Amino acid sequence: MTDEPTEAELNALDVTDAEAAVINSIAQPLVPGAAPDADDDLVQVDGTTDGTVYVTINRPQKKNAFDAATIAALHETFETLHGADNVRVVFVRGAGGTFSAGADLQWMADAAGWSESDNRDDAMGLARMLKALHDIPALTVALVEGSAMGGGAGIVAACDMAVAVEGTRFAFSEVKLGLIPATIAPYVIDAIGARRARQLFLTANIFDADYAAHIGLIDMVLPEGSVEEFISMLTDSLTGNAPNAMGDAKRLVNDVAGHKIDGGLMDDTAKRIARARVSVEGKEGVAAFLAKRPPSWAQ
Repeated sequence: MTDEPTEAELNALDVTDAEAAVINSIAQPLVPGAAPDADDDLVQVDGTTDGTVYVTINRPQKKNAFDAATIAALHETFETLHGADNVRVVFVRGAGGTFSAGADLQWMADAAGWSESDNRDDAMGLARMLKALHDIPALTVALVEGSAMGGGAGIVAACDMAVAVEGTRFAFSEVKLGLIPATIAPYVIDAIGARRARQLFLTANIFDADYAAHIGLIDMVLPEGSVEEFISMLTDSLTGNAPNAMGDAKRLVNDVAGHKIDGGLMDDTAKRIARARVSVEGKEGVAAFLAKRPPSWAQ
């Protein structure tokens, strides 16, 4: 665990008692639905010819805290990546050296008078955005710097993989506002387990990157200044992998996890490998291996 934050580091889910008192009448996390006119400047998307995509939350002046337009833009971005061809990896990061400070404090305060029904409808926006991220066929990787608070840490948990730079801080501080980390809970509990989630949700403690790695919220702690080296290493390692097979492998994990090993599951997995063997990628991959040449997707 780390020390308490300085005043300059306070954000929507890392607040003073006075700030909490202003907004603790809010009954649910306030999140928008995706909108067709979302502000593209709030989320930057860049891609390379080798199947690498970078999604950057772009509100550095607000430490990349969520507001209605930001959630909507992220949702649209993640939905678009469901149909992107030949994408192997999607990196998610925040601009300006901070991953995300969670929910925007001013936005939450402005919405304190909303009804429970309005809050419920808006909370579905974050739920849909996280599900869209979770369901991207490519490998999703959170590159975490500075801090990831509340919903920001939820995005980390919803990715397939996460790394954080030394000194990064995390927290699930919703209970300080009289709230609960409801929409992010399925992904956080899947990543760290129910017992750890109870501890962190109820204490609202701030913790560091080493502890995040210990509990499974992230996979690796990176030395300062080594993020680009990590990106290069990971992308290089994926060039030999068939993009469609990667998506099928990800769906396999999602569909098999938690299921009893019985005849139905055995039949389903047998059908999946049979389908893969007769696919274009399956035939090309085996032929390339036998001919001792790179497959078409690695050339």
